[in-house]
Amino acid sequence: MSTTVTRHPGTVGEVFRVFLRLGLTSFGGPVAHLGYFRETFVARRRWLTDTAYADVVALCQFLPGPASSQVGMAIGLQRAGFGGLLAAWFAFTMPSAIVLVAFAYGFDAYGDALGTGWLDGVKAAAVAIVAGAVLGMGKSLAPDAKRATIAGLAAIIVLLIPSPVVQVLAIIVGAGLGLTWLRPEEATIRAEAAAAAEETAESGASAPPGFRVSVSKRVGAAALLVFAALLVLLPIATAVTGDPTLRLTDIFYRAGSLVFGGGHVVLPLLDTETVRSGLVNSETFLAGYGAAQAVPGPLFTFAAFLGASMTTEPTGLLGATIALLAIFLPAGLLTVGALPFWQSLHGSVRARRALLGVNAAVVGLLGAALFDPVFVEGITSPATLAIALAAFIALTRWNLPAWAVVLIAAAIGAIAL
Repeated sequence: MSTTVTRHPGTVGEVFRVFLRLGLTSFGGPVAHLGYFRETFVARRRWLTDTAYADVVALCQFLPGPASSQVGMAIGLQRAGFGGLLAAWFAFTMPSAIVLVAFAYGFDAYGDALGTGWLDGVKAAAVAIVAGAVLGMGKSLAPDAKRATIAGLAAIIVLLIPSPVVQVLAIIVGAGLGLTWLRPEEATIRAEAAAAAEETAESGASAPPGFRVSVSKRVGAAALLVFAALLVLLPIATAVTGDPTLRLTDIFYRAGSLVFGGGHVVLPLLDTETVRSGLVNSETFLAGYGAAQAVPGPLFTFAAFLGASMTTEPTGLLGATIALLAIFLPAGLLTVGALPFWQSLHGSVRARRALLGVNAAVVGLLGAALFDPVFVEGITSPATLAIALAAFIALTRWNLPAWAVVLIAAAIGAIAL
């Protein structure tokens, strides 16, 4: 990857429009989001190649916070600079945040809408989307016996020991095997890059085969310094001042900073910090959790519901805004901070060998997630399996867009389930 880019290939408005559609239609949780992103940015719009996309996914798997949101931020940054990063985050996050804040003001009236057939249809469609992503990435990133073995090993590790820490371990194992077992010569690596570039050119893509960002290492280091400073200083400032706004900020900033794996993994920490401390009652917490699973976009927008539901000030719209910004701020800082150092590794042949293994391991992680939680939660009856199979054919053979497949599956589920 190049460390200098003189212009961005897209605009902030373009990024906003694409991510707004994703924010309105990306049901199914963080793993499904990665499938939506690949279908949108690799398969359809050709903003990225599979290799570049897998590199970004691998980086975000290493970072704490909401992985799918960080992938979106990185894509927005590459496409339209810092304005693109903010546009990607805002457009992808706001639809679900607005719904959850509205739900916080009257969740009793929405109780009957949870767990209905349309949601089962959406979950079944998510199975098809993730399956398509796994197959597509497998063809590009695990095309030979050795890389397929690395992908399978990563899947086995994660399936047998389900833990966010083990996911990171699986990626490390993939990197080690890539470095020691995969031995492509420098010419081979360059040939693969040239082939990717030729494929991109033939498809009419405007993006280069490698993932490029125009963030200097100095800016990256500054972002990492701000991240660490806030993590240390916020609890100190809260303890010294007792200010409730700082307390709320500290709670959600730490949640976004210390949780690996994103999604549902953040829930135990939020339960400890809000319910057990008396800031949110248990009934409200569970109702919001149910609603968060029924809306598109990142599960971290559950923070907006909790911020709006606080029993002490700040609460309501102000509390929701503070909680939402605080839980996503670490993701933005870490993405900006890590990318310039991550991309510099691509100049090394040894690093490329390791990344070949990492990319194969990412395929394995997605394959494991296809089973649990995607398949386990999405296929609950023969009818949902039928919807998933039909959705898979619609996506892979009829080339229908993912958002259309989701809407059709939701309609079928509402009628038939």
